[in-house]
Amino acid sequence: MSAAPPTALFALFDTAVGVCAVAWGDAGICGVQLPEVDAAQTRVRMRQRFPEAVEADPGEETQWVIRGICAMLRGEAHALDALVFDMRGVPVFYQRVYAVARAIPPGQTLTYGEVAARLGEPGAARAVGQALGRNPFAPVVPCHRVLAAGDKPGGFSASGGIRTKLRLLIMEGAMRGTPGLFD
Repeated sequence: MSAAPPTALFALFDTAVGVCAVAWGDAGICGVQLPEVDAAQTRVRMRQRFPEAVEADPGEETQWVIRGICAMLRGEAHALDALVFDMRGVPVFYQRVYAVARAIPPGQTLTYGEVAARLGEPGAARAVGQALGRNPFAPVVPCHRVLAAGDKPGGFSASGGIRTKLRLLIMEGAMRGTPGLFD
């Protein structure tokens, strides 16, 4: 009797901001991981997030995704709009939040309240923040483009926190460099 094939695969890849990772399966992209402190930590994080996944060489479709993420993280144009995500287990409200976030063009931002209003739920800014804090597809679902009231950075759950969020926004041209931010 042979073992069942893994439900998901993952691969690490170099980007302009560090070693990222992507997990995929039959239903699409399961998750994207921004860099941790180093490649070993990114691998550990992927194994925590996807304990059944096996590290593998990405096929042609996944290579396309990786090239798009690399372009995005260099601040270049990318064509990831047609990317299919495996949303099994993702609450419907979160899916709606992610759809709004994906529609924010590079170089532009919305506030949590503005996202909530676009969802037709103007009192749901905190719920929007919670959904984005659990975003399994960052930066392809660009939660970094959503700011707190008054265009303040707010939180960011990726390694590096707000510094990473600001770095991504600066790279995309949404914010001018903040003196001393990366010192």
